[in-house]
Amino acid sequence: MEPKYEPYWLDTAPRFRAAEVEPIGGRFDVAVVGGGFTGLSAALALRRRGATVAVLEAGQVVAAASGRNGGQCNNGLAHGFAAIVDELGLDVARSFYLAYNAAVDRVERLVAEEAIDCDFHRCGKLKLAAKPTHFRHLARDAELLAREVDSDSVIVNQNDLSVEIGSDRFYGALLNRRSASLHVGRFGIGLAEAAARQGARVYEDAPVTHHQRLSGGGHVLATTRGSLEADQVLVATGAYTSGPFGWFRRRFVPIGSFIIVTEPLETGTLDSIMPTRRNAATTMTIGHYFRTSTDNRLIFGGRARFALSSQSSDARSGRILERNMLEIFPQLRGTRIDYCWGGLIDVVADRLPHAGVHKDLFYAMGYSGHGVQMSVHMGEIMADSMAGRTEVNPWRDLPWPAIPGHFGPPWFLPFIGAYYRVVNLLR
Repeated sequence: MEPKYEPYWLDTAPRFRAAEVEPIGGRFDVAVVGGGFTGLSAALALRRRGATVAVLEAGQVVAAASGRNGGQCNNGLAHGFAAIVDELGLDVARSFYLAYNAAVDRVERLVAEEAIDCDFHRCGKLKLAAKPTHFRHLARDAELLAREVDSDSVIVNQNDLSVEIGSDRFYGALLNRRSASLHVGRFGIGLAEAAARQGARVYEDAPVTHHQRLSGGGHVLATTRGSLEADQVLVATGAYTSGPFGWFRRRFVPIGSFIIVTEPLETGTLDSIMPTRRNAATTMTIGHYFRTSTDNRLIFGGRARFALSSQSSDARSGRILERNMLEIFPQLRGTRIDYCWGGLIDVVADRLPHAGVHKDLFYAMGYSGHGVQMSVHMGEIMADSMAGRTEVNPWRDLPWPAIPGHFGPPWFLPFIGAYYRVVNLLR
């Protein structure tokens, strides 16, 4: 039986029913390009401040990266904390780490404030050491974190790991207790409904095709459904950036990430593989991430192939993921796969978020696969920045050079894949 080639999150979420049906026109204080978590969070925050807001979404709200991820809302950076300390210094590393703590807190607060039914739960996250050397790096991270910024993060030795996960493939783990899980489809629709309820005008099927700066200040944005004027523009499109925003597109690589979801499992089976029901991710550069759902499924993802998403590509990636899942959890052999899908993540060279202003265009993107919490956080942060409070943006001073040779479609993906396969073998 073939799986459904659509995200589990979107298939099991309600439809967004507050989209604008009239042609696009008029003038707004702010136009937000992108109807994912960043754009919707910004729209909600801007409306709460009294600004008039239009959200221009090329497809359907939260149907791109925001609805195609693994449903993990984790604190902690994409990098090891010690590596960031070594590269940027303790003060910067601490501020970046605390930004992720604040991001998870902000998601939790929004869920409560807007009464969004999305199964938000502080379950904790396991960063699983795939090699003995990786565990030594995790142990150093845990020591630094406990001393400098996060005493809730602790090391789990290999001998104690069976309490957390039913697999003999790992050499220990770093446990971040503040991390959370949620149903990102229901959360995203709830966020969109909240923004619309506050008065934001949300337009779907409205890709931006042209951008013009007005001589007297402000912007004109043309879409397939009409044009509008706005005093300010926030670009919040991430890996799905298209249209007249080439400056941003040249600064990240859109990489496919793929996910499979099993049929509902017996409670005993779940207890045997994920007894504590935490989020999990492996330490390999091309690794895996997984968690359980509230209806007893295993949600298992990873960079199975360095390819973009399509149904045929997703199917091939899904078969790879299923083999990898069974290597970690052989007790799932014979389990049916109900869902299989892919999506794009906006990977930046330094794997840190980037947000600021370029030629009068505000932007926030580059979450590099760690965007569920940070995208929501940066939506509100950028609303503050657009009101002049730029100091609240933790990423404002990061340089963001273009990727050499990157002017359009990512022709170099196979070479990146080959490079990281070698890295996986050597690390």
